[in-house]
Amino acid sequence: MADTNKHVAVLMGGWSSERPVSLKSGTACADALERVGYRVTRVDVQRDIADVLAKLRPDVAFNALHGPYGEDGCIQGVLEILGIPYTHSGVAASALAIDKAKAKAVMKAAGVPVAEHKIVNRFEAAKAHVMKPPYVAKPVREGSSFGVLIVPEDATHPPQQLYSDDWPYGDRIMVERYVPGRELTCAVVGNVALGVIEIISEGHGFYDYDAKYAPGGSRHIIPAEISPFIYQEVQKLTLKAHLALGCAGVSRADFRYDDRLHGTGELICLEVNTQPGMTETSLVPDIAAHAGHSFEELVTWMVEDASCGR
Repeated sequence: MADTNKHVAVLMGGWSSERPVSLKSGTACADALERVGYRVTRVDVQRDIADVLAKLRPDVAFNALHGPYGEDGCIQGVLEILGIPYTHSGVAASALAIDKAKAKAVMKAAGVPVAEHKIVNRFEAAKAHVMKPPYVAKPVREGSSFGVLIVPEDATHPPQQLYSDDWPYGDRIMVERYVPGRELTCAVVGNVALGVIEIISEGHGFYDYDAKYAPGGSRHIIPAEISPFIYQEVQKLTLKAHLALGCAGVSRADFRYDDRLHGTGELICLEVNTQPGMTETSLVPDIAAHAGHSFEELVTWMVEDASCGR
């Protein structure tokens, strides 16, 4: 039951690469919470956020931040210190899940299949192939496909963007075996795995930033048109990854499934997102809608689920 007497601060913006997406997520969630009847304050997060929240003293902080500082345990730690209940995962799970290498180690130990990878310096990866192509080079601690570079099988040299002076994603990158096939994703809401979506990017080589967030950039097919066994396996692995990483509230796991005619048949988990996008083109709202939950019902549940010590 929603307690609409609560004052909800929707945290959005921030200063990561994902600021524009966060502003869209935050605006959509704040609008929905206002429609339900909550008292909502929209907070564009800056580095004085601790002082702002200490003065505002909301009953709940709805975390609509994406990327570093909002998704990596930092804002969660501030909220814990201030004693303000908040949505999504806690400090430890957030810090773990955003580090792709550490998260993969935990998921692999829990029985979730992941692709082989190496962690290298970007200059080393730019000098010569550190893995036989095809592979993917990506930042270790970014989301929304920022900095993701796909190296095809016939590539004669590694991506030279890694040499760039204005590369903003740090010198430590992950080089990961490329897994061909379908792009699948599944959400967990309250420790329950919901439906599985297949994502088809329209006019994009892969599910990049524009495919994720531009209207018409991708199509979401739900339920994904895969065998019942694979569908259930995706759900099982999504929940297993969520629990292994210690996630709370809402999370989303992304997969590749190689069901090509002469493919390997493998199902590989790419990563778990503890702060999934909540825009009009985002996946989690689609998955929730397929399960019979409106956007307003979803964000209301998230507010009522909020707590400290997550």
